Amino acid sequence: MALVEYKQENGIGYITLNRPEKLNAFSDDVGAAFCEALFQLYDDSNAQVGIISGNGRAFCSGADVRQRQLRAKAELEKLSSPAGRGTNFREPFFKPPVAKPIIAAVHGYCYGMGVRIALYSDMLVATRDAKFQITETPRGLDSTPFWMMLDALGAGMFASDVCLTGRSWTGEEAAKHGLLTRMSEPGEHVTTAEALAREVLKNPPLAVRAVVAVRRTKLHEMDVKAHASGPKGLHLTEDFRESALAFLEKRKPVFHGR
Repeated sequence: MALVEYKQENGIGYITLNRPEKLNAFSDDVGAAFCEALFQLYDDSNAQVGIISGNGRAFCSGADVRQRQLRAKAELEKLSSPAGRGTNFREPFFKPPVAKPIIAAVHGYCYGMGVRIALYSDMLVATRDAKFQITETPRGLDSTPFWMMLDALGAGMFASDVCLTGRSWTGEEAAKHGLLTRMSEPGEHVTTAEALAREVLKNPPLAVRAVVAVRRTKLHEMDVKAHASGPKGLHLTEDFRESALAFLEKRKPVFHGR
């Protein structure tokens, strides 16, 4: 079974996260398959717009805590983050070989890594009852990039709220703060994204790609700035490991600020 599926129909390239039994949590293998699917979209001459969605009950529940966040310390010390090597999808998003627009179609849980994918995408569709959360904060990781992306969308105070508290929010609340391109009713997120894609498909591809290219360049600049100004090595702290362990053990974490 493919961890990430790709198909093309009527000019739309569909990228579907396909680990439903784990709520599409990102493992190293899922990350590598997702990067490959992005390049499939870019290489597909018949696809002019991409739609990213998730099979099952969630868009993406974030990182696979056991596999990615509880690596041996010696392994984590070799990494700039717990994400791993060869699975970083920032590059295919920021510097695509062909700047094709991507729509994220979100339903269910959209946590951590899922929020990053949603905000990296050029347009965002979400169901009214979708649940978003920047889990990096309660995990003890850097949420600076999320704050900067939300602030750039005109939601500065909201960005401070969700990045400092780590609370979840709904698709309806996201729409209220101007973070969605379209809001859909439950179960209609892909249909709504397809309708949006067909609107984009009416336009000359080169004109559309010019906008996408500029947006991705700005996003890349923002990401570089966020990682340059944000704290380093939070994935090596005791608090990070305690948060991951507490999550798996279903208990309240005890933090010591180290």
